[in-house]
Amino acid sequence: MSAHALGAEAGGAPSASASWPVELKDVTVRYPNGVVALKGVSVRIEPGEIVAVVGLSGSGKSTLIRTINGLVPVTEGTVTVGDHVVSELRGRALRELRGHVGMIFQAFNLADRASVFHNVLVGRFAHTPTWRTLIGAASPRDREVVMRALDSVGMLEKVWGRAGALSGGQKQRVAIARALSQEPSVMLADEPVASLDPPTAHSVMRDLERINQERGLTVLVNLHLMDLARQYTTRMIGLRQGELVYDGPAADATDADFEAIYGRPIQPRDRLDR
Repeated sequence: MSAHALGAEAGGAPSASASWPVELKDVTVRYPNGVVALKGVSVRIEPGEIVAVVGLSGSGKSTLIRTINGLVPVTEGTVTVGDHVVSELRGRALRELRGHVGMIFQAFNLADRASVFHNVLVGRFAHTPTWRTLIGAASPRDREVVMRALDSVGMLEKVWGRAGALSGGQKQRVAIARALSQEPSVMLADEPVASLDPPTAHSVMRDLERINQERGLTVLVNLHLMDLARQYTTRMIGLRQGELVYDGPAADATDADFEAIYGRPIQPRDRLDR
C-alpha cells in the first residue's frame, strides 16, 4: 500500500484506500516513574475516519496518540497501523513507519530562522535520499509536494518568509503542511488548537476536517474542548485516567457524556467561545 497515492494531482481525489486503519488491543502504558497512562485500551479506527480523542490533562490522550507512531512504547498489548505492528518495529523499520504518519504538535515545532519552504520540506525527508537531506536540496517532486501542501492550507504566499515571523495560527498551518508533505496514510494532531484564539482554532479545525474529507485521510486529533469535538469530527473517543469511557458518534455526545469523561461538571473552559 503506497502513501504516495495520497499525493494525487489536483482534480483527482485520492483514494481512501491509501489511508490506513489504526488498532489498539488491550494497550497499557506504564512510564518508568510508575504512572500508568493507559489501562487496557482497545479501539479500532477505520481508514478515512476523523476521530477526536477527548479528555482532561493527564487522561492519557497524548500518550495514546504517541503510541501510534512509536514515540511512546506500549507496556502491554499491541498497536497496529496499517499492516505494521508498531511495538515490533525498530530502527529503520520504525523510521519508515513514521514517514507514513504525519504528526502535528501543540507547540508547532518549527525552525523559526528557516523559511516556510524549508520547514515544510522537512516532511519529505523520509522519502528523500540521504545526500539530498544533508545538503537541503529539493527535487522537483519534493518542491511540487511542498508547494501543493502549502497551497492546501492557504500559506503559499508565505513560502519564502521566515517561520518565526508568522502568527500562531499561521505556524500551525505550516505545521499541517509539513505533515501533509509526507503524503501520510495517518494524520495525528496532539492538541493542535490549545494555544490559539477561538477564530484561529476554528480555522485550523476546518483545515483538518477538509483534509480528511478531500483526501479520505485517517485523522486523530486530541482535544479537550467539547464543541470542537462535536463540530469537526465524526467519532469521539473519551479517556479518563487512562481508561476508555466513551466511544461513539461525536455529534451524539451529550453534556452528561462529557461530564463522565471529565469526571466533573462541565465548566466554561470546556467550550471554545467564538
